Amino acid sequence: MRGLPGSGKSYWVEHYIGSLGIEQSMHIRQYGYFSTDSYFYVEGEYQFNPQKLAQYHQANLTAFIHALARQEPVVICDNTNVAKWEFMAYEAAANALGYQVRVVLVGQPKNAEHQQLCAERNRHHVPLSHIKKMGHLFEITE
Repeated sequence: MRGLPGSGKSYWVEHYIGSLGIEQSMHIRQYGYFSTDSYFYVEGEYQFNPQKLAQYHQANLTAFIHALARQEPVVICDNTNVAKWEFMAYEAAANALGYQVRVVLVGQPKNAEHQQLCAERNRHHVPLSHIKKMGHLFEITE
């Protein structure tokens, strides 16, 4: 997954997983769905700590790779992935282990109206100024 905070990445994933049926969706949520954001929840409350970001990104990648190694049928990384290098390791690991990779970009990160919408609806209170910076830096890839 790729997109600005508030773009609808997690919403997209939930609808996709939900379309697969209850048994498979529950399995994916438990064993195949990874997001660095999940590491910032403390007793059910999101508490972003920039000092932990690199550590949590590494932990998320490691968990993702373990799921691939277990041959989980569907493995999802739900991060912003602003720059290509941020998702290259995920993509390379999946390709190396024989997975078909699908990169889903949600929204138009460079569009000012989309950035405004993301600022209004993101769950982690990322301000518009930061979302605009992320949008400016967002690498659109094929």
